[in-house]
Order: sequence, then structure tokens, then C-alpha cells
Amino acid sequence: MIFLVLFLGLLAFLGFRLFWGYPKPQRDFQMLAPRDVAFLDAAADVFFPAGEGMPLSGLEADLPGYAEAYLSELPVQKRRLILALFTLFEQGPLLWPARGLGAFRRFSSLDREQRVRVMQGWADSRLFLRRTAFSALKAVLILGYLGRPESLASLGFTRWSFESPVGEADLLYPPIGESRDKVPYTREDLTAPSAGVPLRPTRGGSL
Repeated sequence: MIFLVLFLGLLAFLGFRLFWGYPKPQRDFQMLAPRDVAFLDAAADVFFPAGEGMPLSGLEADLPGYAEAYLSELPVQKRRLILALFTLFEQGPLLWPARGLGAFRRFSSLDREQRVRVMQGWADSRLFLRRTAFSALKAVLILGYLGRPESLASLGFTRWSFESPVGEADLLYPPIGESRDKVPYTREDLTAPSAGVPLRPTRGGSL
């Protein structure tokens, strides 16, 4: 009986930690749960803090919005892997606690100094898998941040629109996650081959 009570208590604790107590997002998300939104906002504030010479802070860059659009384009299996990555970092302090008061809290519930130390722990870990997970998360966050025109402009780049040629390979593959009958092109859509001229930045560093 004691073991049953302990087991049920553990389930209740894990359920609360994983699903409850998160603020409701300011808008609806289809791909992200409230816990994912809370984590991304907290991580964005660590990687791209306000007042550090950046054109946008991480919160202003709306990384949850980027993640929502990005995940919607992925197959279900890859989408689940990235969501699992977010959960791993959000719940990570349970295994690798932060320092100070409330060290075992969820990542989004830690104060900013604790969050920085937690991320530094992932980056400098002796465990290869932890460092690999950190690199994967960093790549997703950086792509989201640089997806904003203001961020690109600060690096001397601007968005560049161009007509993508339609080749033979485009007749074979449908959009990600769709069936073969959803291939958007026919042979009538084929365009002439590219002249092979490489892309070059214009003066000032923009494309």
C-alpha cells in the first residue's frame, strides 16, 4: 500500500511538472504546448538578452512563432524529436540542477542567472550527448533569431527574393509530409537550367 501511494505521488509530481502551472500563451499554437512556449521564451532571453548590442532581444524575435512555423513543415517523427529536445532542456534541472534556491525547478521557472549557468553546464559537459543536444538546441534558436529581417540587417544582410528554377527532381517529390499525388509541378513547369553563376554579396555585405 505504501509503495502504491508513493507511486501515485510520483505520477502526480511528474504530471504537474510536465503539464501544469504554465501560463497560457498570448496566442494559440498548434505545434507547441504552453510548456514549449515558456521554455523558448526563457531560452531566447539567455541566448539573445536585451541590451547586449543586438538589434532585437530574444523575446522580441518571437522564437515560439518561428518554432511553430518550422515544426509545421516537418514530418511527424522529426517534429516529435525537436519537441522532445525542448522538454529535455525544460526538465533538465531535475537531473542537472542549477545553483542556488530552487535549483531543481523547471528551466523556465529559474531566474536568469540560473538559466545562464544551466546552459553553460550543457555546453561544457563532459558527456558528449549533452553537448550534442546543446548544439542542436542552439542551431534551432539561432535560425529562429536570424529569421527576423532586423537580425539579418544587423549583420549586413537583407532578405533576397529570387525565382527558383524547376528541375526534373521537382517532379518527383511532394511537399514535406504530403503524398506523391501532391507534387505541385508538371513537365510544363520545367525551366531552363541555371547559367551556373555563383551568388555574390553586393557592396555593403547584403545580397
